[in-house]
Amino acid sequence: MTEKNQLDSTCGISDDELTRRFEESIRIDEEIKRVKGTPVARYDAKEKKAYLLYPDGRIQYV
Repeated sequence: MTEKNQLDSTCGISDDELTRRFEESIRIDEEIKRVKGTPVARYDAKEKKAYLLYPDGRIQYV
C-alpha cells in the first residue's frame, strides 16, 4: 500500500497518482514545445551541464 503524505491525504490523491500526473504534464509540455519549434531544457548528467534540445535534434549547452 502506498503511503500518503499530509497534503495528499487532504486531497485524496496518492503519491503514485500525483507522480503519474506530474510526469504526464511534463510530457505534454515537451510535445507542445516540439510542435511550436521551441527548445526543451535538459540536463546532461555525464557532462554535468544543462542544455537546450531543439526539435531538429540539435543540442546547445548553456
